[in-house]
Amino acid sequence: MLDKEADLAGPGIGDYNELKKVLPQDYNSLLSPKETQEAIYAAKNYIEENLCKELNLMMVSVPLIVDEESGVNDFLDRDGSRSPVQFHISNDHGKNPVNGQVVQAATKWKRMALKQFDMGVGEGLLTDMRAIRKDYFLDHDHSAYVDQWDWELSITEDQRNLDFLTEVVQKLWKVLKGAETCVQDLFPQLKTDKYPNLPDELTFIHAEDILEKYHDLPRKARETAIVQENPALFIYGIGWVLNDGYPHEMRAADYDDWVTETTSKDGRPMHGLNGDILVWNPLTQRRHELTSMGIRVNAESLKKQLEISGQLDFLKFPYHQGIINKDIPLSIGGGIGQSRTFMLLLKKAHIGEVSVTVWPKVLKDMCKEKNIYVLE
Repeated sequence: MLDKEADLAGPGIGDYNELKKVLPQDYNSLLSPKETQEAIYAAKNYIEENLCKELNLMMVSVPLIVDEESGVNDFLDRDGSRSPVQFHISNDHGKNPVNGQVVQAATKWKRMALKQFDMGVGEGLLTDMRAIRKDYFLDHDHSAYVDQWDWELSITEDQRNLDFLTEVVQKLWKVLKGAETCVQDLFPQLKTDKYPNLPDELTFIHAEDILEKYHDLPRKARETAIVQENPALFIYGIGWVLNDGYPHEMRAADYDDWVTETTSKDGRPMHGLNGDILVWNPLTQRRHELTSMGIRVNAESLKKQLEISGQLDFLKFPYHQGIINKDIPLSIGGGIGQSRTFMLLLKKAHIGEVSVTVWPKVLKDMCKEKNIYVLE
């Protein structure tokens, strides 16, 4: 079987000649750099406050680095193609060394943190997570520097179903729509017919149904087609092998549950208690992924997914043992891309307009030609 919360849109475009065609030809930012910063922090404050309110979360500290031996770093894909930044801390003249890793996401750490912070059922945490993903192609919506609202909520066994997942997703969408209203109240120029607002409601669809509708298209092209018809949607069931013999997208085996059997509204067997929110970006004219999330594995589904993935050796790690021995809570969680969200809400052509990081000269020069100025 062929994997992710992590890459919020896959490996990127992969070619700067192709990227040049993607960047808009007639772009002018609707906000000045100063206004952009004001809008970013207005949206950030709104989203954090209202995520906590809607899902009963509290803000907590989150690690930037973790111990390699902990097994809690997110490896994004099961094929090992995206590895974390690592470094050795000799410490005490080499007597008590630590091998550190910069996080790629806080996906697994959050679930352990539910126990650390004594979160009861129905309580959860929200983090202002920063990470480095060094193996991505740097394009208009991928950067090596990653910022996410990583959140996790403690649940019961009987909440591990599609109805509960759908309810939580709708609450997230309510918050994102509210943030759109918030920034447009501050800066009315953001409300423009040229770039329509987000739909009021999400469309929910299973990855299997998208494949059936667009069986002759590859995965990203299927997403692009469906999101043009439905400009905001949640795709259920990402990770299980579909009828064409491939998963819609590979997912790591040890956080989202993609193996549990579910039933479609018309009675067909499906799989997966996870999914992604995708929207159509009217400025870039491309699919735009905002969040990857799901109900997390329990002991049974963790074993199944690790076996399918050929990763049963992961069971040696404390995180995995915590799930098997039921020492850490059942949960639902996800990661919402902060800069991805700001880019969308503020009608920006490039993620570098809302996030300060490193870019190659070829990309910066290309952007300047198109009146796009990335932050330095």
